[in-house]
Amino acid sequence: MDENYMKLALELAKNGMGKVNPNPMVGAIIVKNGKVIGEGYHEAFGKAHAEVNAFNSLIEDAAGATIYVTLEPCSHYGKTPPCVDKIIENKISRVIVGAFDPNPVVSGKGVKKLRDVGIEVITGVLEDECTKINEVFMKYIVSKKPFVILKSAMSLDGKIATSKGESKWITGEKSRVEVHKLRNEVSAIMVGVNTIINDNPQLTCRLENGRNPIRIVVDSTLRIPIESKVISDIDEAKTIIATTDKGSSDKILELTNTGVTVLIIKSKNGRVDLQELMIKLGNLNIDSILLEGGGILNFSALDQGIVDKIQIYISPKIIGGEKSKTPVGGNGIEILKDAFKIQGLTSRSVGEDILIEGYIKKG
Repeated sequence: MDENYMKLALELAKNGMGKVNPNPMVGAIIVKNGKVIGEGYHEAFGKAHAEVNAFNSLIEDAAGATIYVTLEPCSHYGKTPPCVDKIIENKISRVIVGAFDPNPVVSGKGVKKLRDVGIEVITGVLEDECTKINEVFMKYIVSKKPFVILKSAMSLDGKIATSKGESKWITGEKSRVEVHKLRNEVSAIMVGVNTIINDNPQLTCRLENGRNPIRIVVDSTLRIPIESKVISDIDEAKTIIATTDKGSSDKILELTNTGVTVLIIKSKNGRVDLQELMIKLGNLNIDSILLEGGGILNFSALDQGIVDKIQIYISPKIIGGEKSKTPVGGNGIEILKDAFKIQGLTSRSVGEDILIEGYIKKG
């Protein structure tokens, strides 16, 4: 029964997707005598936590009830008061927790405070599911670096464009909708300057009432055309350009005057040092990045160890061609033992395409 109520709390938590960054998605269900008497989720960054919203929705007194929370209740003052205090005030008798909060300010302290006042606390109910929905938060709150998802779409024979450079559209409409859903969820989307020069994309979310991510362009020498859509439509979404000291000061001034943010990053092998870029983006509260780069940027991202997760959409098409580009280019690896290893692979159909997801094996 505990798992069934936790599943309900998880579904509630997902309602905060794309709205709570860099906070976690959290759901809470209050149950008394086998009946749900309150429920809530964290609706937006800076607003009330899930537990508070659940108590605010009560249809009867919560004394003696059980509360199911997908993430450990907070025990410290932040933008809102501690949730454990609210639980104690309402005389809850049992607290069922999905996952511990990795935040050093919270981790274990909320559970301890509840137990210290005699409240029964059970932890680890649907822990894997509760952790997975907050995989972005789980990394960011500890490292202060964004969770990076490398996404690519390719043909069955591993091509992302024809030999003439045509790439629209390799995958089907349903796959493209899925990608826009992900754009709505992450803080930022990142591409290399070649993508801007060749395709001139907007990099926005096309969903109705969708939220546009921050657009990040990696451009070591500031080759980006000033008339690019990511610059000319700056009112649609914020744009950040990451460059090195090779970028001219005049171009930096020109870009800055349009409202673009320019970050000067140290170079690594003549290109933007992506590890340093992640630190700077993390300091800007960017907790997640969808990497939609070309082959060169994708290889650099893998090689520098910034990628956490991959999403590869495979279309039932064969393109062929020795000069047709592949999702990962650059120098590539020289010996197989150095290949980037993927773990936790899953696959599912998306319309006519197949989506393969997995996580980069670290260390």
